[in-house]
Parts: sequence; C-alpha cells; structure tokens
Amino acid sequence: MTIWTPQDDGHADLSSHDTFAEGAPHNTFARLRREDPLYWTEYRDGQNFWSVTRYDDITRMNRNTEVFSSARGIRMEDQTYAEYLARRTFQETDPPEHSQVRMKLLTAFSRTTMAQYEQQIRDLCAEILDPVLDKGSFDATKEIARQLPMRMLGRVVGLPDADLPWLVEKGDALIANTDPDFTSHVLDKMETDDFRMMPFNSPAGAELYLYAKDLMQEKERRGDTAGVLNMILQPARDGSTITETEFRNFFCLLVAAGNDTTRYSIAAGLQAMCHQPELLAQMQAGGAVWDTAADEIIRWATPALYFRRTATREVEMHGKTIRAGDKVLYWFISANRDDSYFETPFRVDLMRSPNRHLSFGQFGPHVCLGMWLARLEVTVLFQELAKRIRHIEAAGPHKFLRSNFVGGLKELPVRVEAA
Repeated sequence: MTIWTPQDDGHADLSSHDTFAEGAPHNTFARLRREDPLYWTEYRDGQNFWSVTRYDDITRMNRNTEVFSSARGIRMEDQTYAEYLARRTFQETDPPEHSQVRMKLLTAFSRTTMAQYEQQIRDLCAEILDPVLDKGSFDATKEIARQLPMRMLGRVVGLPDADLPWLVEKGDALIANTDPDFTSHVLDKMETDDFRMMPFNSPAGAELYLYAKDLMQEKERRGDTAGVLNMILQPARDGSTITETEFRNFFCLLVAAGNDTTRYSIAAGLQAMCHQPELLAQMQAGGAVWDTAADEIIRWATPALYFRRTATREVEMHGKTIRAGDKVLYWFISANRDDSYFETPFRVDLMRSPNRHLSFGQFGPHVCLGMWLARLEVTVLFQELAKRIRHIEAAGPHKFLRSNFVGGLKELPVRVEAA
C-alpha cells in the first residue's frame, strides 16, 4: 500500500503552482526520469527552464557551482539583477562569498551545538503534545507540526516567546507566498510590483525587517552579544561586514526556512503513520530505528521541491545543449523518489540505510545549515509522540500547499487514541 497515489496524467505543468495543490505530480516526474531527464519546460510567466529529475544528475550538478550558479536566484521566477541584489541571501551566492557567511554560522548550527538543545526540544514536545492529544481529533499540521519548529528556533535565535505566533504568520506569508490561505499578496496573482525589492517579493519581508531592526537595537541596549544574529553581523576574515539589506534578508530566511521546512517534514511523518500502521510499532520498539527514522521522514517529505541554478557557460548533457544564462531546476522531490536509487521509494522505511536523500540539498556547498536541528526536532517529536499514543489514523482529507517551491500538508485531520 502506498501512502498517497499521484493523480497527475504524467504530463503536468511543472511551472504551475496549481499543479502542486494536489500534491507533487510524481507520475510526471517518473515519466521524465525515464524518457526526458533534461526536460525543456515551458513557463508561461517568464523564461523557460531545464528540469533535471534524476538523482545522479542532480548530485553531480549540485557540486559544480562554477558552471551551475546560485548567483541569479534559487526560484524559477524571473527577476532583474537589481531585484536579485535586493532580495538575495547567502543561499543565492556562490563560493567563496557563500563560504564566508557559512563559516560565521557553522558553530551555531553544528551537530554538537544542536545536541545541547535536546532536552529543551523534548520539553517543548511535551508541552505541545499533552494538551492536543486529549482532544482525540485535530488538525495535526496546525496543532503539532506548526508548533515545534518556530518555538525551537526562537530559543536558538533568542526571540521572545510572545512574538513567535506573529513570526510564524509572517514566515508563512513569505515562503508560502503562492497560497491564498497564507497571504493576500499571492505571487502569481499580484497586480502590483510595490514589493519587488522585498524578500520573496512580499510585504511580509518589510515587516520582518523592521522587527529584526528593533530586536537588534534592543539587544544592543541590553549589551546582549550572544546568538546567531550577532554572529552574522561580525566581520568576515577579510574585514567585510554584511549590509543592512543582507541582514534583513538573512533574518527573513531564518524565520521562513527555519520554520516551514521542519513543519512540513513533521506533517509528512504524521501522514505516513496514518497510512502505515507498522511505523508506530517500530517507533515504540525504539533502538536502532532512531538512527535512521528522521532522515527517512525528511526524504519522504522533501519540503524544498527544487532549487534553481543558472548556467554560466554552454554544457552538453543527455544530447542537449544548456546555454549560458539558461535556468536549470534541480527537482529534489523527483530525485528522492528515483527508484533507480531508492528501493520502494513510495513507502516510508524507517530503517532505510543508506539514505543519501537530497532534502537538505546535499553534495555541494549549499547543504542546509539547519539540517542537524531539523533531524533532532523530527527524531524527538516522534519519540515523544510514540510514547503517548496507541493509534493514529486520518480523520478527513488532507490539503497541500499551493506551491511548486515548498511542498507540504497545510491541513492534516487525524484521530488518535492516547496511551
């Protein structure tokens, strides 16, 4: 039994957000992997692009930042160079510039540092799970998956608990800016370009920037020099510092990516438990399953559906020519279901090993900075959930985000029997 059966006809429009509102078009990705692994994709809202769908191609190309550059944006939407400069974060840069920023933050997000937060995460999970499980039926995305990541990020970054609900709302408006349930300024339906210089082309970017500015002024007043935000402001080895615009964009990225990607991984894991009852028993048995479970849940979720690169020179591949300036999309969601690499990719196998999935953008310099925190949050959440329930099942239809960039379940009704 599969958890979810793709409904697309094998010829879905990958450029359309509406396509993904029913879940990723896996029949289309499977056909492209077989027949056309470097697919010239028509894009009605801008410049056409190449879709790369095979695991081996993506892992090889992701290492080659000299030819496939991040320095023109990571989303399929077109932007002017001025817009790129106004919106970019270190995600949209190449080494060595990218590496300079990462070096400032590696310690703060290292495996060793994140491990120190385990008890805090466990305590947060208890605070979240104990009251909601008593309800019996609830929306698991809203009541569980949405709660943990931002509350934990607040502790890592040093944000007041009272501000976190507002920050979650603004983070949703940024990264889910194509879904009318999360923003009134839907990216592909906006009739204004007033926000084109803001992160994610969203008014929420401006609001978050003002929040970050006030936060740092308050930290400076108190003499508080600890935390990730202070680290990013420190000079690089060459003495350079980030600009005010770069700081704004970094903060927006931290709020959006640090919240949504882990949220949708947790939601996907909960969905899997509803449709594969053996997963709960495996979690309750414990032991070695916890060495591998988080990565399998994150593979299954693949919250970042793709990242875009831009070719810097002409390249021959699969008998076709990628020309300088062409957009190239690495479809991680396709690579993570590539049955030439993953056995039974449409089943969640908590003991899958090795599991070199691409959800963190591995095998290149842009590997996710927050991967150790995400793994820890997913592991601890499901450990604590498994202790507290006897059964979990779907209690209604689930709903996906309307987005071809961030994939996830925005609604997941479940019914549980508490232990």
